[in-house]
Amino acid sequence: MSHPSPSEGPPADRGTGAHHPPSRKQVDDLSTLRALAHPLRMRLLGLLRTTGPATASALGREVGESSGSTSYHLRQLARYGFVEEARHQPSRRERVWQAVHELTAWDVERFLDDRSGRDAVTVLERERLRTQARALQAWYAARAEWPRPWVRAAQDSDAALWLTADELADLSRDLWEVVERRLRGRRPDREREGARQVAVYVQAFPAPLPPGPRESVPVDTARPGPTA
Repeated sequence: MSHPSPSEGPPADRGTGAHHPPSRKQVDDLSTLRALAHPLRMRLLGLLRTTGPATASALGREVGESSGSTSYHLRQLARYGFVEEARHQPSRRERVWQAVHELTAWDVERFLDDRSGRDAVTVLERERLRTQARALQAWYAARAEWPRPWVRAAQDSDAALWLTADELADLSRDLWEVVERRLRGRRPDREREGARQVAVYVQAFPAPLPPGPRESVPVDTARPGPTA
């Protein structure tokens, strides 16, 4: 199934005020997937989507890399259609880059039968997991200082369900449709009074079986329970 990148927000300069589906980069070939499967490139793309257009130097300061390094990786991202030079270039000394799409998506199953594909997916998923963990830990550390309406509104929960593959596909589609309705909203959201960027991570997957042969697990202990 398709896996959008929820940790990467919309480009700041693509606001039109109209309701429209979020633009999406669909990755269908291994070379494009491998081009993205680099921790620094993923961070650069994420920054361009969440904070808007920037130069290689500005991005380098943000991620602790030289402008030469960030410039190289931006050119690689541009080669595969993830970023482009911004329409407005305030200076001839250094180009400004922007994200081309609001989301990146790929069908994991397309790449699992090939070793190189599995390796690329592993890099992507490992870096996304790190990004999500850092964001969640930062929220835990800072929420005592946030206004209480924001604390009450935030969501952090889990559940264990017994589903068929078709039912899981329906659930995944339903969850993402809720998020996508918000992505279709008025642009640019950052200009709405009281609005803040909110991280939404959608994950639903088969829980690992307990150790040992499945048949040896008693029925009343085989049911995975909530983690909290």
